[in-house]
Amino acid sequence: MKVNIIENTPTSVSFKLSGVGFNFANALRRIMMNSIECFAIDTVTFYENSSAMFDEYIAHRIGLIPILTPKGYTKKDEILFKLSVEGPMTVYSKEIISSDKDVRVANENIPLMKLAQGQKLRFDATAILSTGAKSSKFQPGLATYSANEKGDEFEFYVETFGQIPAMEIITRALDIISNNVKEISKELKK
Repeated sequence: MKVNIIENTPTSVSFKLSGVGFNFANALRRIMMNSIECFAIDTVTFYENSSAMFDEYIAHRIGLIPILTPKGYTKKDEILFKLSVEGPMTVYSKEIISSDKDVRVANENIPLMKLAQGQKLRFDATAILSTGAKSSKFQPGLATYSANEKGDEFEFYVETFGQIPAMEIITRALDIISNNVKEISKELKK
């Protein structure tokens, strides 16, 4: 197996992988998109919404905001977010305040909605850890690959949505593969 990094930035990574087959390449791609745990807002409790938008629509938009996901958190962890604003204004993701300084919105400049004079929006939201297999809002980014004619060299492109740096998406996916192989080996030895 050989890896050649083509590009490595905080938001994207391109690399060539050779000496593996389609099965491994596709497993790596799928794990990067569906098996890495990320925080996302899962529940929203509205206390006041006099805007022109329904609660459900706002909750859906809030759920899609990328949330920074550092290592060290478990599925038991729930992070509380709060918002309390009054128009006239454009509400941006930076107005959603986290109870944890390390787990916060990844991009503060995402416009959520406009509030007219006197319109108010106030809610609490809870972010949980899950994977893209549950919902795309828990997906850390996109991963694609193309293969050469022989099918023994693959060029990967990985782009983050902001929760986790692109290179860390790859390393977390490889850790998952390694742990899965160890578990299978352990079970076979029983």
